[in-house]
Amino acid sequence: MESFKIVPNLFLSERITGYFHQYYTGFRQPNNPDFLNILKNTFDTEKQSVLIGAREDVIDILMQDIPQIMSENNITNCLCVCVPRARALNTYVATQQMLKEAISIAANNIRGAVDGTELIRRVENTKTTHLRTAANIPNDGDAPYPGIAVATCEIYRNKLMNQNIILVDDIYTKNVNIDEDCIQALLNNGARSVIFYSIGYTRRV
Repeated sequence: MESFKIVPNLFLSERITGYFHQYYTGFRQPNNPDFLNILKNTFDTEKQSVLIGAREDVIDILMQDIPQIMSENNITNCLCVCVPRARALNTYVATQQMLKEAISIAANNIRGAVDGTELIRRVENTKTTHLRTAANIPNDGDAPYPGIAVATCEIYRNKLMNQNIILVDDIYTKNVNIDEDCIQALLNNGARSVIFYSIGYTRRV
């Protein structure tokens, strides 16, 4: 696991500590975490057995990394919140929500962690930033803009207030700003602190 800094920009008002487990260099590239692509299951074509294997890979990583993050930051309790997928939650089937499921399972098995995966729920579609234009599925909704999380999500402020939050995503890509905007939404809704964590960190090769 490595740490990095997320710097302020139009989407984010303050410097945030981030962590990632490994570099993401592209699907089917050597040593790439391809299980993240599988777990997205964008086209709902993955076999259940393969999805379960990918989910278990993520759980194992979270069980390793989240306690280390808590220890390094002297946090004895935290909410594990996940960055919502781009489209409204009700447009996904259960087999397309297994990253959230993995985060939930891990949080419920880490001492001091609390499952907060239901506390930000996308209710309006936004543009899926990782899809190519030619992809044969709808990709409506707005591209990232400052405040898009607040505008398109239900956010349970009463449960986020004064909490230490570890915000989890599958892949962090600099300059996309979905994660930055989600961090800001948590801060605006009263979070005591926010640490960002992703399994993969996009590195161009």
